[in-house]
Amino acid sequence: MLEIKNITKKFGDNTALENLSFTIPEGSVFGLIGSNGSGKSTLLRIISGVIYPDGGTAEIDGQSTFDNPDVKEKCFFISDFPYFYNNSTVENMAALYRDLYPDWDETRYMKLCSIFPIGTKAKIINMSKGMQRQAALIIALSAKPKYILLDEIFDGLDPVVRQLIKKLIMELVVENKTTVIIASHNLRELEDVCDHIGLIHKGGVVMEKDLDEAKLGIHRVQAVFDAEAGEGLFNDLEVVSIKKQGKMMTLTIKGDAQAIEEAVRAKNPVYMEMLPLTLEEVFISEMEAVGYDIDNILE
Repeated sequence: MLEIKNITKKFGDNTALENLSFTIPEGSVFGLIGSNGSGKSTLLRIISGVIYPDGGTAEIDGQSTFDNPDVKEKCFFISDFPYFYNNSTVENMAALYRDLYPDWDETRYMKLCSIFPIGTKAKIINMSKGMQRQAALIIALSAKPKYILLDEIFDGLDPVVRQLIKKLIMELVVENKTTVIIASHNLRELEDVCDHIGLIHKGGVVMEKDLDEAKLGIHRVQAVFDAEAGEGLFNDLEVVSIKKQGKMMTLTIKGDAQAIEEAVRAKNPVYMEMLPLTLEEVFISEMEAVGYDIDNILE
């Protein structure tokens, strides 16, 4: 289990994370989402032991990750900009990590080298951004760590490779009960693979839920009324946003689906439909609730 306990981290006058806490279940795929500068990358670096928090702790199986080799060998972190030495190749990186990770899987390594279309003897720094990510993933998945931390892993990858990576991640979760944390702005890709999500904004937690539960807690309703309907008509509901196009109203509402449907139907709409939300729509709705929306940004 991975526990984030009251993490605070400052860089000069900037507070990247403030008193942030949540728990990531073992064997889950956890999507870490948030606004730009919300602290996602900083949190991953703290979890992996790259940097030390100013307050609080990140604990893996009850132990702090910072300056703890026994815990670090359970983790593999791929940053947004993976770092490689000038002469690094997949081949010599594999030679290094074989000694660092006790559960290194040579059979998996050979399989991954045959799947990904990159040369194992080519210098990684000469590769494209997408190829560099593939090189890092070959090593990470071969190391078979208990925890994999991925920062914007889908960035720069074509659709076929993105699907391949999601498949390989799920295989490792099933076979090895690996816990995977993915920080990304690509919510469409996260929706395919994650079972839990954590939403952070300005260094604090806005929401932490099972993905299905997050979608069930917020709903989109389209309705048409005979007369002009004012926003006051919905004061009895927890409305996040209302958009109008002619007589068609599109409402995003928090609460129980059945209760919402009954409340809207009681207002005698000519037409009404409940629509499922995507993860991106859940994200936008939750961020609007904390004042992070287009109107406020443009003011």
